[in-house]
Amino acid sequence: MENLLGLLRLRVIRGVNLAIRDSKSSDPYVIVRMGQQKLRTRVVKKNLNPEWNEDLTLSISDPILPIKIMVYDRDWFSRDDKMGDAFFHIDPFIEAIRLQNQFRGLPEGTVVTKIQASRQNCLSEESKIVWNKGKIVQNMFLRLQNVECGEVELQLEWIDVSGLLSIKEAEDVAY
Repeated sequence: MENLLGLLRLRVIRGVNLAIRDSKSSDPYVIVRMGQQKLRTRVVKKNLNPEWNEDLTLSISDPILPIKIMVYDRDWFSRDDKMGDAFFHIDPFIEAIRLQNQFRGLPEGTVVTKIQASRQNCLSEESKIVWNKGKIVQNMFLRLQNVECGEVELQLEWIDVSGLLSIKEAEDVAY
């Protein structure tokens, strides 16, 4: 892949209060898209509060592209039903990765930066980027759009590919 900066490990943790799409429940799964990349979780049968705890890995070459999350209800004899979607940008996360050498020696759990929920993003609450076990981690709850209810909880973690994300490269790509 051209200009690979690194890998983004996206842990799809769980869904909360997802919409009913079958008679009393749903069989949800999540699709994650970034550019041409498309990844998918497993189906959790008959559950409106599914726990996926699945790690999906995206190759990051253009950190400006948004990441889109789509939740679907698996139907066995017809087209899968949409259960909402959300998006987020990784710019603040990439900025924290660029500065991570400055965080060495900080106490565990130090908040590096916060992203406020707003009408310009799908966050349902403030998202914190923290220094955790020698790594930069971001936890977030995304409010699903185009649906009556539901949220998805995610965690982001950067996987450096042999030191490819140098400060210079990150500056060149991000700005």
